[in-house]
Amino acid sequence: MRTFGLLGRNIDYSFSRKYFSEKFEREHIHAVYKNFDLASIQELPEILKNNIISGLNVTIPYKEEIIPFLDHLDPHSREIQAVNTIKFEKDGSLCGYNTDYWGFLESLKPNLKPHHKKALILGTGGASKAIAYALKLLEIDFKFVSRKKSSQVFSYDELTRETMDSYTLIINCTPLGTFPETDRYPELPVQYFSRDHLIFDLVYNPSETRLMQLGREKGATAINGLKMLEFQAEKAWSIWNS
Repeated sequence: MRTFGLLGRNIDYSFSRKYFSEKFEREHIHAVYKNFDLASIQELPEILKNNIISGLNVTIPYKEEIIPFLDHLDPHSREIQAVNTIKFEKDGSLCGYNTDYWGFLESLKPNLKPHHKKALILGTGGASKAIAYALKLLEIDFKFVSRKKSSQVFSYDELTRETMDSYTLIINCTPLGTFPETDRYPELPVQYFSRDHLIFDLVYNPSETRLMQLGREKGATAINGLKMLEFQAEKAWSIWNS
């Protein structure tokens, strides 16, 4: 029986355990998937000492903190500087990968139109790094949006109609709108949404967030983060078995 698992903090809600447990049962795979809920990343060596593990996923808040514990990074995770998948190599070394960017790419591409040339990334946390990397691969210009303005970052209160008309791809990398606080959404001037906009909300619970709802009311296309999670999970599975 092989053991896989998720490293994170307060991860009872985790998508990964449910997804992989159902996959293992459905596909008759002799494996188990566990949550390793760590109060601190310093607990990792103890987890590794006490468990024979075949592969790990990593979620918040450890996607960046995990890097010093790894022996290698693949080129994508080295560029992103965030890891969400760990492969246990045959020689005992640990190699970090990022499958978030892949999941985002695969779920975004079918919805892209030629006019989606510029994107706003809402939030500057760990998830936003993988999104920015994916947009670079697609050659889509982007700017981050946060509460604090800087040379590389718009603040929410400076977003004008002109800005919103120009940046027609909107990606929410904040947790705003997640159950149970489903009425919340980033402080965009949503009155400027139009049918040209594509709104990609990484939140998947609820399946339609308030931000998505407000976009659809203006004719925009809106998708949630569920497909992204499924794609990144399958990519992780292929890495563990390669």
